[in-house]
Amino acid sequence: MRVLFLLFALLPILEIALLINVGSVIGGWNTVGLVILSAFIGAYFVKREGVSTLQTAQEKMQRNEVPGKELVEGLMLVVAGILLVTPGFITDIFGFLLAMPGSRHFFAAQVGKHMKMRVVAPGMGPGAGFGQGQSPFGQSPFGDRSGENQRGDDIIEGEYTDHTTNDPDKRLK
Repeated sequence: MRVLFLLFALLPILEIALLINVGSVIGGWNTVGLVILSAFIGAYFVKREGVSTLQTAQEKMQRNEVPGKELVEGLMLVVAGILLVTPGFITDIFGFLLAMPGSRHFFAAQVGKHMKMRVVAPGMGPGAGFGQGQSPFGQSPFGDRSGENQRGDDIIEGEYTDHTTNDPDKRLK
């Protein structure tokens, strides 16, 4: 909640104050021009880096590799694009940091480490599952069926009727 508060309450106030201060130094129209110029330059960088990241992801998928790093970098490029199009100098700084390859690779590595620590829970290695037919909550996902199939095998008993000979449209063949 603190991050959202900073993002939606304090950041616009800081952006407006900085735009007013810069405008008083270099002029209002020059400030507007600078904001528009930074949006165009940022859009160019995001497009260029996005195409490069997409090509790398496609190459990895053709080699049957998971493009995890490229997905994180692609998400960062989307955020960079949003930040760069948003009027203001603070958002432009963060947007350019995410759009430039060196800093983006660094942030992607940090996000990747954080994601791995969140996804891989302690004690959940290979062979440490929930047991056959059990959910993480300790019970069967199909309810308690005591007396049914207690042998532990995977036999399902049932009957069927072959309707392929009686089908006039031959849909089932």
